[in-house]
Amino acid sequence: MASQKQRRLWAFFAALACVMWGISGLFAKALFNISPEITPMWLSQVRMITSGIVLLVAAGFLKQKPLGSMKDKHDAWVIIAYGIFGLLPVQLFYFIVVQKANASIATILQFIGPFFVMAYLAITHKQVMRKIDVFAAIFAFIGVVLLATHGNFNSFAITPEVLFWGLLAAVGVATNTLIPINVLKRVSSLVVTGWGLLSAGICLMIVHPQMPKIPNKPQVWLYVAAVIIIGTIIPFQLMTNSLRFIKASTASLLDAFEPFSATVGSVLVFGLVMKPMDWIGSILVVLSAMALNISPKKKKVRKSHE
Repeated sequence: MASQKQRRLWAFFAALACVMWGISGLFAKALFNISPEITPMWLSQVRMITSGIVLLVAAGFLKQKPLGSMKDKHDAWVIIAYGIFGLLPVQLFYFIVVQKANASIATILQFIGPFFVMAYLAITHKQVMRKIDVFAAIFAFIGVVLLATHGNFNSFAITPEVLFWGLLAAVGVATNTLIPINVLKRVSSLVVTGWGLLSAGICLMIVHPQMPKIPNKPQVWLYVAAVIIIGTIIPFQLMTNSLRFIKASTASLLDAFEPFSATVGSVLVFGLVMKPMDWIGSILVVLSAMALNISPKKKKVRKSHE
């Protein structure tokens, strides 16, 4: 059993992983600002294919049998579906919002993904919604409305297009969570994510094989490397390993560091102006998602000694 010191250390690493995900959005925004040729489609293709290959090679070195894991047809199809319907929207739609708005809005809208998970489980598994779930959903909706309008309900502060792609990214968070649940009980998470990323990247290459003329600048490749390493490979390893020492609910609460780091970074680096209503809306969304992980403490049963 993990000691308290180990749990604290890995909780820190899990929080660091979330911060790195938030920072990677800033690198993506900087890339899009360099040239219109650098598109969310191209960046998603490069990020997913490169990361997928690296993770599968790492799984091979760790003797986790990345090729053998795909021999089971059912597992293989689920992993491919996980890549196309889970990882692809999380990556591509997120980058579309980053390009059209900023990393802060992208991560905050993506943060409402758990509510789609909750709705799915309520409909398909007849899971009873608690009062805190209902209130959290209402406050999250209010938070998104405040972000979209700056509190001025006669106009949109973010375009309907950005809101559309942001909500699709949030749906991607839900499918990204739900699809691989059973496969992860049998197959290494490193292998599942590696094949998922590679499948999604290949799918995008098939759908959009045209390669843009990317400016051959050291800055471009440095930022691309940052998105791949800081935004995918390192944080994935940190978060996956941390789940051996901390509860999944704790890791979910630490996810709040992602929109926080993206928002602070957008303000400091790109001069994003956040109005009071924007901060209130952001906080409402993050706190509402965190509230989903609150579980009532079980009452201790007192034993009577006769």
